[in-house]
Formats: sequence, structure tokens, C-alpha cells
Amino acid sequence: MDIIFIEELRISTMIGIYPREKAMPQTVEMSLQIGTSTARAGSSDNIGDTISYALVVDQLRAELSIRQFNLLEKLAEYVAKLLLEDFGAIWVRVSIAKLGMIAGVKRVGVIIERGRNPDQPVEQPS
Repeated sequence: MDIIFIEELRISTMIGIYPREKAMPQTVEMSLQIGTSTARAGSSDNIGDTISYALVVDQLRAELSIRQFNLLEKLAEYVAKLLLEDFGAIWVRVSIAKLGMIAGVKRVGVIIERGRNPDQPVEQPS
């Protein structure tokens, strides 16, 4: 399995459980590892034969600008499902962080890993 990655993507979305968080969008920082096969694209040199990171970023920005989540865990699950279902990823690792939420802490967040079939063990990339 190969990995396409997107690191430190900043996206504005409605996230949080507190009234101040529900009042306005916050910027979250996201890093994605997307498991797929890049062999076909490596041979053809055609963007249509791989997962386009530009399309992933565009779709995430569009989707998250109109959604509201209470928890980072729910947001991470949403992103993982989108990558698996809409982009055909085999496996994903999604890291999402809120920035500057706690005094003296740069980021707080979650990291999840998901595969297409939840009944099968996740194949870890090398």
C-alpha cells in the first residue's frame, strides 16, 4: 500500500460544545495519510489514476464550511468516512487538532485510523 499525505491543512469549521465555540467557526489543523495504490498513476502519469490531494482539500473545505460538530472525534470520523467512501481510499489516518484551546498548550486533538471494512484488521503501511 502507498500513502498520499496532506499535512497541516488548516480548515475553518464549527466545532465545539461550549456556547463561545458554537458562535463562530474555528480553525482546525488536519493531517491526513491516505492509503491507496499509486502504481497505476506512477505508470500512466495521469491524475485520474490516483487520489488528487487538491480535490481532497477542496471537498473538505467545502463540506466542513457548512457542517457543525460537537467533538473532534466526530469530525475525524466524518473525514475518514469521506476519504474512504468518496475517494476510494483503502486506509486512512486522520489527525485533527484545535489550536490554542488551553493555556500553555499548542494543540489538542485526536488521531484515528480506519479501513474500508471495519471487520478486517487495518493493514498498517510500512
